Amino acid sequence: MKISIIIPVYNEQKTIAQVLQTVDGLKLDKFTKEIIVVDDGSKDASKEQILKTKISGMKFYSHDKNMGKGAAIKTGIDHATGEYIVIQDADTEYNPEDIKKLLVMVGNDKDCVVYGTRLNRMPNFSQDERTLLFFSHYFGNRFLSLFTSLLYGQWLTDMETCYKLFPRAAVLKMKLNSRGFAFEPEITAKLLKLGYKIKEVSITTKPRDYSEGKKLHAWKEGPIALWTLLKYRFTN
Repeated sequence: MKISIIIPVYNEQKTIAQVLQTVDGLKLDKFTKEIIVVDDGSKDASKEQILKTKISGMKFYSHDKNMGKGAAIKTGIDHATGEYIVIQDADTEYNPEDIKKLLVMVGNDKDCVVYGTRLNRMPNFSQDERTLLFFSHYFGNRFLSLFTSLLYGQWLTDMETCYKLFPRAAVLKMKLNSRGFAFEPEITAKLLKLGYKIKEVSITTKPRDYSEGKKLHAWKEGPIALWTLLKYRFTN
């Protein structure tokens, strides 16, 4: 089977080359891979860094202006050819080696959805000076995941995770509307409404703060995510 690894990029000139090299070096048993990179109108040197990184067979697409993470992922989906798709962020919060853990959960199943969960245990906030930032993100995501579980009848611990692996056939059945971070709750809602059971596997992350380029603002995006979950519970 083939897996399409979609990497949306916006202003990640410091990390994108490292991420691309790590993804390119992944050895995936029983899976071939294609790497699809979408620059979402970056204003820094991200595009130049991508083009300088020599990745054989990489597909590269560029938006003329910033349209949002969801829009970049949809561009990637439109050009994917793998039986499975997984999203990889362009920073170094997520370790691409963890993609292997998701694929182990797939096995030979051609109709499987797997999320990489960061939230299956309470993190140790006390050892990081950015406690308040991580505290708000942790409990905000916990609340959204609980809300998703209650609304759609399936237990999830990390609805907002970047690492979502799903069959390409699944997204061909749905119209994805969200251009920004609301992509996360939208695709989760629509996968669950289509009857897919979402498996979870533990992954590790190295969270960064806003000074390092973090873009998701919990207090701004949280209400949007709640509304998105509610809206797609009762509409298509």
